Amino acid sequence: MIKNLSLNDYLLTHCNESMDQALAAERYPIWQRSCPEMSDIDFIRLGLLRCISPVDSGRHFIQTTEEVHGERLPHSTYFKSLKSSRRTRMLEAIERQSYKILSDHLASSGIDYLKLFPELDEYTVEAADGHFIDHACHTPKEGNGKVYAAGFIYAMNLRNGLLRPLCCITNGTKRHHELPILRHHIDHQNSQSGQPEKNLYVYDKAVTDYLWWAKQKAQKNHMISVLKENSVVTWIESIAFDSNNPTNTGIENYSIYENQGVRFNIVHYRDPETHKLHRFVSTLPESINPGIIAILYYKRWTIEKAYNNSKSNLKEKKAWSSSIKSLNNQMRLTTMTYNLMRVCEEISKTQDPELIHPSDKKYNQALKERQKRAQKNGGFVNPLLFLERIVRISSYTIRAVQNAIITGKPLADLMSALVARLVPG
Repeated sequence: MIKNLSLNDYLLTHCNESMDQALAAERYPIWQRSCPEMSDIDFIRLGLLRCISPVDSGRHFIQTTEEVHGERLPHSTYFKSLKSSRRTRMLEAIERQSYKILSDHLASSGIDYLKLFPELDEYTVEAADGHFIDHACHTPKEGNGKVYAAGFIYAMNLRNGLLRPLCCITNGTKRHHELPILRHHIDHQNSQSGQPEKNLYVYDKAVTDYLWWAKQKAQKNHMISVLKENSVVTWIESIAFDSNNPTNTGIENYSIYENQGVRFNIVHYRDPETHKLHRFVSTLPESINPGIIAILYYKRWTIEKAYNNSKSNLKEKKAWSSSIKSLNNQMRLTTMTYNLMRVCEEISKTQDPELIHPSDKKYNQALKERQKRAQKNGGFVNPLLFLERIVRISSYTIRAVQNAIITGKPLADLMSALVARLVPG
């Protein structure tokens, strides 16, 4: 991070770096074009600015841009650019490079929340889920006169906490189920990639489709989910695992089951704190410790904290437009904004190994209280819950970024303010 720049200049620098890498990644990008009225860099920068600013609508943002930031932005130019097919393709390429740049930056800073699970080193591990917001004002109604929420599917990298946009579910004109949209996205992703990487998606039970996931194993796509209560599955055989390994705390059974001729693994995990039994289904190889499967599903809830940040702090409660292109742009700009704020907070926490974030201290104290209560009931808290975890971006960090944009504060001052909030561990 270039700390001698203002935060506004840092955003511009990041946009330019992402653009350069996107242009280098494609031989003849069909989305490249010169637009004098609003350059692509300005389109991205202003999109990030809109996501950062607590504004209620596009017109509110245009007025804020003029009165607070001193930039005149023609209404027609801005709103038409959001629905541009070319801009949508361009932003898709830019967001992909922005994600890569920030991932590399976090990795070089030693941030890896899965480093204690070497079995997962070959996998990109992501918690995925649908996210719905209010539809745009002028969204056309369905034949029955109804209009629904606009929806997206995002994925959070459980190694570093960064978000990645997967696909748009609906603009609100129709009600859609998440699974068909996710399947189409992953199938398209498979057709675009040459040498597939190992991907692990942690999703809720809405994503269960045994036959389709069995086919995805050939593309190195795996999943972890919770077994539906009404699932009809047939036991085949048990899988041996090391019950003395602390990673497998609470695992009662690890077996191969079958449904419609498709085999998969099921983990029976009894929470040592609550004594409640959970059953998780996975298509991962049998060599993966079952305790990792259980704890990864618990970590899936982290993505809900990102959605809370988006709605509560960034005020992304409503679709920008009923246009699918505009919604795709909103989805990608939202993730880029979130990731930039995530990097600010994660890097600040690495500045002094003796200090921790106040939220981590609060969580650790809560765990100690839970441990005392559990021991009184003859149980204990799973040791894996005491490991470092991805936390919700603090409201303080988001407000600090918003204020730094308005005041033109240097990035170094912003980072110093975040470090100053850390407390002894």
